[in-house]
Amino acid sequence: MSNARKIALVIGWGSVKCAAALGVLRVLHRAGIQIDLLVGGGGGSIYAGLAALGHTADEIVEMNARLWTREVTEQPNRLAPLQLLFPRQFKAREFFYLRGDRLVNQRLQAAFGERTFADCTIPLFITATDYLTGEQVTLTDGPLWEAVRASIALPLVFAPVRRGGRLLADGYLSDPLPVGVAMREGAQIILALGFESTPILPLDTFGKFVFHIQSVMTDNLLKASYSFHNMAHHAEVLPIFPDFERPIHQFDTQAVPHIIEVGERAGEKILPALQRLLEGG
Repeated sequence: MSNARKIALVIGWGSVKCAAALGVLRVLHRAGIQIDLLVGGGGGSIYAGLAALGHTADEIVEMNARLWTREVTEQPNRLAPLQLLFPRQFKAREFFYLRGDRLVNQRLQAAFGERTFADCTIPLFITATDYLTGEQVTLTDGPLWEAVRASIALPLVFAPVRRGGRLLADGYLSDPLPVGVAMREGAQIILALGFESTPILPLDTFGKFVFHIQSVMTDNLLKASYSFHNMAHHAEVLPIFPDFERPIHQFDTQAVPHIIEVGERAGEKILPALQRLLEGG
């Protein structure tokens, strides 16, 4: 059934934790509640994009098993150590990355094919960040796989993406939970699905150190951004911050079934409040 008020689901940055969106979507489907607008940033762009194309939560679960696996993040950029030590000799550019993107590009192209934003059955907005200026960039046209690839371009892990004359990096750099995009697009009820980072202890490798610094910055930006938008009162914002009860790290793909279950519980928790807002709409 259609809603009396425009509902947006915003899926923020969180890598593998973003699969919790599938649990939330299952809850909404059972309750007969339709999403009118989808916003995705970082890993959330994958699930927002697939849902916007009309795939059910169960279909996305199957697709996810083939799309987002540990192998995606284990393809090394073999020049990285040499570029780090000898940047001039090995042509280091304005960005540095540790992982090759051949496999992640193949997986995204397999999942989204040649479909574009125009093929979406639900309006979709994917956020990325201008790598050079730090400005938030909202993507609304062109190939979906390319937009998602830009939105998940985690600094120091994957290379940024050149698109539309800009160099684009991960959406979290400008906003880990892009509620403001849903507000600008006229959403009256916003389900804000966000994730706090889990420390990777002990900090005994360079990679762990980098991820820890990123996590500290992201968590602080998440709290500040959410507080600002919540105080703006332009829309009803229902926060969904799943409690995973145990550490879930960025690439713990084996934990996806548990993550979806936690997302389902979080969705059930906010469902009564959502239904009250709809009834009072």
